[in-house]
Amino acid sequence: MQASPDFQELRRRYRNWAFPVTVAFLVWYLLYVILSGFARGFMGTKVFGNINVALIFGVLQFVSTFLIAWAYARHADRKLDPLSDKLRGEMEKTSNE
Repeated sequence: MQASPDFQELRRRYRNWAFPVTVAFLVWYLLYVILSGFARGFMGTKVFGNINVALIFGVLQFVSTFLIAWAYARHADRKLDPLSDKLRGEMEKTSNE
């Protein structure tokens, strides 16, 4: 099954989505950490009231996490699940013979 074109396509679709998004999120997260450590003045800049840049970036970390989860669920539903269902059906058919 692993050598089948459909399985290879499933892996390609997953990797083409997961790797770039993972790299982008890690860069975004490390930017937050680096700025917090080395750009304290910038991160401490008050935007309004007691809300500063660091707090906004911190909240955006959570927002980006939920957006990535939502986007992955949508991607999987449209691109991965139909192909994996097809492969599962083929596997079940083969194992029943």
